[in-house]
Amino acid sequence: MSAVDELFEKAKAARAMAYAPYSNFLVGAAILTTDGKIFCGCNVENGAYPEGVCAEGGAISAMVLGGSRKIAEVVVIGDAANCSPCGGCRQKLKEFAGDDVKVHIADLNGVRRSLTVAELLPAGFVLEEQKV
Repeated sequence: MSAVDELFEKAKAARAMAYAPYSNFLVGAAILTTDGKIFCGCNVENGAYPEGVCAEGGAISAMVLGGSRKIAEVVVIGDAANCSPCGGCRQKLKEFAGDDVKVHIADLNGVRRSLTVAELLPAGFVLEEQKV
């Protein structure tokens, strides 16, 4: 199984755990880190709508808690023609991923589109230049 296939399966399993009683729109995300770990997240809605958590943000929080800091690849899955990360999640991904990191956008049948972080967020906010 390829890394993308494994991320797809884990994102799909995360999606099944989403808490979305208001929209009924379930989203899952799986992140592969540069140190080979996989972290997942799902959307968690709240009655005060802006207070929910996106799947990507949940996966990033799990990644940070797990001791990793660098994203190597991402799969986001939702039951839509193009469930790409929202603007806030694009910025969150940029914080931990290089511009060339692939973000694979999937529906329940598989990956439909792959974009780099730079393609998703061409002019993202940068507080300080990172030293490599």
